[in-house]
Parts: sequence; C-alpha cells; structure tokens
Amino acid sequence: MSAVKPLKINTVLITGASSGIGLQLAQDYLALGWHVIACGRSQERLEALALNELVGATLFIFDIAKRDQVQQAGQDLAELLAKTDCQLDLVILNAGSCEYIDDAKAFDDVLFERVVHTNLIAMGYCLGAFLPLMPRGSRIGLMSSSAIYLPFPRAQAYGASKAGVQYLASSLSLDLAKNDIGVSLICPGFVATPLTAKNDFSMPMQVSVQTASKAIRNGLKGGKREIHFPRRFTYLLKLMSFLPAFVWQKMIANDTQAKPLKDKSL
Repeated sequence: MSAVKPLKINTVLITGASSGIGLQLAQDYLALGWHVIACGRSQERLEALALNELVGATLFIFDIAKRDQVQQAGQDLAELLAKTDCQLDLVILNAGSCEYIDDAKAFDDVLFERVVHTNLIAMGYCLGAFLPLMPRGSRIGLMSSSAIYLPFPRAQAYGASKAGVQYLASSLSLDLAKNDIGVSLICPGFVATPLTAKNDFSMPMQVSVQTASKAIRNGLKGGKREIHFPRRFTYLLKLMSFLPAFVWQKMIANDTQAKPLKDKSL
C-alpha cells in the first residue's frame, strides 16, 4: 500500500501584519488554514498579537526600510522553508507609510525621501529577499493606492511612491511571466484603519478592514492583475481621470476649499 501524501498547507508572507489591512489579512488566512508568516517592526507588538489575534502565525521581526534587516529575513525564511518542507505560495507586500506635504512651495524634501523610501525602495528590498524563494505558480501582491488614479493636493510624496509601485508591478508581471509567478497590484480606497482614524476630513465610501481583506483575498485567488475597491469609488476616480484636466482640477479645488485636508489621506 502506497503512503498517503499529507495535505499541502499553503504559506503566505505578509508585511505590515501588526495592524490594519495586514493584520486582518493575516487573521483571515490563518482562519482558512494557511501557514501565515506575519512580519512587522515591533517584536513586542507582534508577540502580543500572537497570543490572541495571530495564534499559530510565524513571526518575522524586521524593518522593511533597512536593507540589511530585510536580507537577513530572507535568509531566515529560506532556512525555515527548507526545514519545514514548505513553499512560499503567496507574498503580500503591504507595509508602507502615508505622509503629506503641507506647503508645496516650501517642499519638504526630507519627507519626500522618507515616504518614497518606505513605500517604494523598501519594497525593492523585499522583492530582492523574497522573490528568489518563490516557486512557479506562486503570486505576489504589491500594495499601492487608489490615489494613483487621480492627483490629489498634498500627495506629492505619497502619490508618487504609489504610482511607482504601479509601474513596478506592471513591469514585474512582464518579466516574471516566464517564471509563472503572478503579480497583483492592490489599490484600496479609504479603509477604516488606525492610520485613517487620525484623519479629520471626509473619507467617502470608506470600507472596513474585513471588506478590504475579502476583496484582496478574492482578487489574489482569482489571479487578478489589479485589485481595486470599493468599486464605486475607484471607478469614479478612473472616470474623472478621463475628463479634461481643468475640469477635475476645479472639482478637487472646490472640494478641498470646502473640506481642507489636514492630515493623512489615501
């Protein structure tokens, strides 16, 4: 009698898994029986979550903005996969930051560098560390934003970094096709997270982290190249982008005059 092969357990690595969308994704994949590698900067925060919200997850502590730490995480992951005879089926590069430039005339180049480094350069660090470990048939999700569809005031740093992620995902999808590795661009609208809770302005069509997680998981499972939600909001932004520039510029100017943006946005 031939030995019964054990059921394969899928493995997903999620950066920024200590709060918001990343935490909800980690919880939901755990509930589905996946092996979850939850990544974050704070060992204390992740260990506390592992006692309740992330029971059963494997914790990886590193700062995505520091290349040496990301490289070490890649080496540690390679050893873990070899020991457990697992493969890296899915990577979701979710971690990032959101800061806005209050005065474009007095352009804050330090803030610009910090945001672009965290949202784009650090994503490159993660790709360098984790992509070599991904087998054929796996998929990687890159977190962008619906802000890429239309320029917003004060979003020079944030928007530019997320637009860079969009191009990165599109280019990667071309070159990774020969390796049979799928690439998905993730573009959320407003999601109720600790970050957006700090905002003191209207956030139209805001959705819960549960809704965001479901949309992302369904999109990744379906192999979608672009996952955007909520659809009413993202399609509205896409439609506005086709209008003459003076039209949407006037619309945005009128909206920001009525409701000043004072904190972080998309």
